[in-house]
Amino acid sequence: MKFVAFERAKQGTGASRRLRITGRTPGIVYGGAAETTLIELDHNALWHAIKKEAFHASVLDMELAGKEHKVLLRDVQMHPFKQLILHIDFQRVDENTKLHMKVPLHFSGDELSPAVKTEGCIANHVVTEIEVLCLPKDLPEFIAVDLSGLKKGVSLHLNDLVLPKGVTAVTHGKNNPVLVSVVAIAGAAEAAPAAAAAAAPAGKGGKAAPAAKAPAKK
Repeated sequence: MKFVAFERAKQGTGASRRLRITGRTPGIVYGGAAETTLIELDHNALWHAIKKEAFHASVLDMELAGKEHKVLLRDVQMHPFKQLILHIDFQRVDENTKLHMKVPLHFSGDELSPAVKTEGCIANHVVTEIEVLCLPKDLPEFIAVDLSGLKKGVSLHLNDLVLPKGVTAVTHGKNNPVLVSVVAIAGAAEAAPAAAAAAAPAGKGGKAAPAAKAPAKK
């Protein structure tokens, strides 16, 4: 994903406030061999960009002073109640240095699984993103997770994921954490008998029709 930034000469609270009045957002770019660079971005373009998942979870192409730089979004400061971005931080990316990054999980297929379709359960997404370690070129925008094989009483763990080549999950000491748990819906077992009773033919007044009497013997 690509965006345009401009070099910023002035810094400080007053300068940043005046910059925001003109529709610009102050920011910085740090990391790597270069010094920290003061930048500014068009606020409207930035506001739309931060709503996109890729802006938060992938290596970005920043155009600055006619040159392209690889960066990661590291921090966004928002106004407490206004739709206003106060400040934004980016980190330079070295293509030969592995990076830590949180990557979103995209779940699909749970409604087709035996657990949901026939066993009266729901899929509870315990985790919606995982931290990974990889080179910038291997960083995925997201990781697809197929839940169509979920069964009652069986949870999906981190070790069940098939990660892209060159990508390693970072667990911070947690042993194979749960990503999706299968939860039985209360009363699901009684749903079938209740449905069968409701489907029985009704007589007058909404009551079930009485069984027909056998003819009397002569």
